[in-house]
Amino acid sequence: MKIAIGSDHAGFRYKEAIKQYLIDLGHEVIDKGTDSEASVDYPRFIRPVAEAVAAGEVERGVVLGGSGNGEAIMSNRIKGVRCALCWNEESARLGRQHNDANVISIGERMMSEETALKLVKIWLDTPFEGGRHLTRIRQLDE
Repeated sequence: MKIAIGSDHAGFRYKEAIKQYLIDLGHEVIDKGTDSEASVDYPRFIRPVAEAVAAGEVERGVVLGGSGNGEAIMSNRIKGVRCALCWNEESARLGRQHNDANVISIGERMMSEETALKLVKIWLDTPFEGGRHLTRIRQLDE
């Protein structure tokens, strides 16, 4: 799978860990930045991830920040993006099963690195259920 990833300074450490994890799983990763823990404005690095997903340049996107909230908000402003803010296994699973989330947002300050990696794996491996959820997904882009 081709996956874009981006973070602000507060998500940088986990971005690097997740990027390597995805590569180790055999995915192609496009890193949209940032490249350090120096303070930056998150929209500069999150918007390109969301736009790449919406344009079909990548299949999925991973965005990170301190809480993940701003990153999810930014991502969901781009038509065609369904970004799930995930904080535990169930939120990652349901984000895919029910919402067909094509972007995951993770807050580095909210969980351990081990948990973050686990959530990414669940999000990658969980299929969209379709059915009644498909009608709702279509309504998002009306």
